[in-house]
Amino acid sequence: MIETLFTQALGLVAPWQVDQVIFTPEEGRIDFQVTFSAAVHACPACRTAAQPLHDRLARSWRHLDFFQYEAHLHAAVPRVACAVCDKVTQIPVPWAREGSRFTLLFEALTLMLAPTMSVLAAGRLLRVRSRRLWRVIEHHVNKARAKESHAEVRAIGVDETASKRGQTYITVFHDLDKPRLLFATPGRDKATLGMFATDLTEHGGQPSAITHVSMDMSGSFQAGAAEHFPEAEVCFDRFHVVALGSTALDEVRRAEVKSEPELKGTRWSLHKKPADWTIKQTQTMHWLQRSNLKTARAWRIKEALRAIYATAKTPDEAKPLLKRWLSWACRCRLEPFKRLGRTITKHLPGVLNGFESGKHNGRVEAMNRALQEALARARGYRRVDNFIAMAYLIAGKLIHLPVSPFVPFRPVPHETT
Repeated sequence: MIETLFTQALGLVAPWQVDQVIFTPEEGRIDFQVTFSAAVHACPACRTAAQPLHDRLARSWRHLDFFQYEAHLHAAVPRVACAVCDKVTQIPVPWAREGSRFTLLFEALTLMLAPTMSVLAAGRLLRVRSRRLWRVIEHHVNKARAKESHAEVRAIGVDETASKRGQTYITVFHDLDKPRLLFATPGRDKATLGMFATDLTEHGGQPSAITHVSMDMSGSFQAGAAEHFPEAEVCFDRFHVVALGSTALDEVRRAEVKSEPELKGTRWSLHKKPADWTIKQTQTMHWLQRSNLKTARAWRIKEALRAIYATAKTPDEAKPLLKRWLSWACRCRLEPFKRLGRTITKHLPGVLNGFESGKHNGRVEAMNRALQEALARARGYRRVDNFIAMAYLIAGKLIHLPVSPFVPFRPVPHETT
């Protein structure tokens, strides 16, 4: 019988079974009526066996599409009247979580689609309002995060990323040893590190066990790290240090381009690696290097700083190279680089710590790019909580999410009484 076929296809086991299939092609849907054939059941509250059914309440759930047709499950779900705990409790159905109007497989499909397209686009594909899909995402992300263990976290990377256009940011905390997003919160101030310390403790970690904190030279981050992770070595991220060199180079070029119009259009050439130059950019840079312009000198200083990170593998190897570079920067007569030299000198211990193997934000930057790509796909998020939930889904490497609906189905025997 077709009802038996669909009972097996839906993974149902006794006493649940498909009793009726209603196909209405003109409405583009197929409906499955599921029945519960037993007269008694264990109490869901206290697990006392063989309790009588009290009544049945009609419920409906959206399921995965059947070919091109919407599929819906309907069931009169029994409630058990327990003589032991004196409660009337609804029996949980095996195909959906309590309170949801989607089946678990439908929710699993939602979680598969959301990281690869905007939730609005996923809603159009599934023919469901995006607001309902966001509730599914937030429920499963929060549930999965609650089960995550951070007990072995020792090295963290701290960075900020934009959540909206303008000055709206979230601070993200990554595990540097097992690249994953640990925590994200609105803001980019000292308080965000306190929030992370609290969240770390709630997930079995210990702030005192953190040995390295990789970050930029933000005063707020430094103050937060000193207060909440006093045992950790602060490592100023190499990418941010080189970025400060690029910023100083930009200042020199912008000041000089007013008197040297030949510098117009050279910005991207100055920032790219020589191996990535186009033919035109190579010609431009060869001309620049033969000139006596301040920008040429600034570019050489910036490239020398980048070369230190390409050459030195340990703090001991980096220290003499940085000392030599700092001497050059302080004598170069270019105010932006003299200022950068003073900044690096002030933070030299943390800069040297950044040369320790793996103690940098390289993977953090890669994850942040993935988050910004998701932000671009969605054309922004109305709520910062939505962006944070998507960040966990994309970069959190959560292991307690529902399994894909496309793996071979293995029904779990349902308890009978």
